[in-house]
Amino acid sequence: MPAIHKMRKPATRLRPRAVFLGLATLTVSVALSGCTKLDTVSPSTVRKDAADAKPADQGKFGTVDCRKAKCIALTFDAGPSENTPRLLKILKEKAVPATFFTLGKNHIVKYPELVKQMDAEGHEVASHTWSHKILTKIDAKEARAELERPNKAIEKLIGKKPTLMRPPQGRTNDTVNKLSRELGLSEILWTVTAKDYTTNDSALIEKRVLEQSSRDGIILLHDIYKGTVPAVPGIIDALKQRGYVFVTVPQLLAPGKAEPGKVYR
Repeated sequence: MPAIHKMRKPATRLRPRAVFLGLATLTVSVALSGCTKLDTVSPSTVRKDAADAKPADQGKFGTVDCRKAKCIALTFDAGPSENTPRLLKILKEKAVPATFFTLGKNHIVKYPELVKQMDAEGHEVASHTWSHKILTKIDAKEARAELERPNKAIEKLIGKKPTLMRPPQGRTNDTVNKLSRELGLSEILWTVTAKDYTTNDSALIEKRVLEQSSRDGIILLHDIYKGTVPAVPGIIDALKQRGYVFVTVPQLLAPGKAEPGKVYR
């Protein structure tokens, strides 16, 4: 999922934890650095390949055909948190599905009922690893544990393992790719970032998202920061006015499906 861009001066001073998690918005050129550069696959490519496949091999469209509709996916990293109940209420009121890349330690463990609520309300529950360790900087054994533990925790809560994973900082390489394939996980990066770790200014977060959004976009936000959730209603309303339809990441790819071990953005 990124060369480091010069960031605006934060509106407020953030805690070390916020800065740590905020590094998740590096650009794709760095995200895919490692021993070998890995190619990413776009939603439109997945849909086209599915359309060219035999009918028996095609998936279902679900609620909308993104080959025709102007689709965009809203995703949230590093939760759930104390801000998530308000976010879920907003999403329910706006009838917008989202994809949540949840953290295990201090998040899934602390807020298990919110994970259940996400699933029950039609959102996609995915993984952001167990403790946000940079997978390309640890050995394969430790990286496997970072990926396996949230899988098991999520399955215990909602009865199914996640099929999507977002690597911390968007950093991946051949080893992470191989582990993901073995564990049945597809890696999902992003095309839109509000850099909401740099500011608590909700209006600025909304502005950044709206400036970058385009068809088939994957929006990266974090429901752990105070300024983010208040920005969501404005983002949703403005994009709906522009004709966008909000979908989960799997819906964005339908009738195609994300394949384990591949990287999408």
